[in-house]
Amino acid sequence: MATLPVYRWHLAPEGLATRRQLRALGLRPGGQDVAAEVQRPRRRRGPLVAYLYRIDLARPVRPMTPARQAALAKAMTARRTCPTCRRDAGYCIPRSLGMCVPCSDQDIESAA
Repeated sequence: MATLPVYRWHLAPEGLATRRQLRALGLRPGGQDVAAEVQRPRRRRGPLVAYLYRIDLARPVRPMTPARQAALAKAMTARRTCPTCRRDAGYCIPRSLGMCVPCSDQDIESAA
């Protein structure tokens, strides 16, 4: 089993990129294996690791189809709709609350 090359933060060679960097270039990993790791030092916990992929093997991002765009819009509407008051909150409802902030505040006040 071969180990991956590990580079320090900002010292990875040209031709390698993280998923976010690939996405900014309009690319995706495209099924390729991880080529290397980059580690960012952290003081308290262990190092933060990001996986690197080869840019020359990356493939273009698939275009958004109308059906996928509609499904994404429907899912985002569901995340923004409060199950208690049934209104669009204007933001994604926090999973920790399970409802919009005004409904959560009313719930806390009624419990007190």
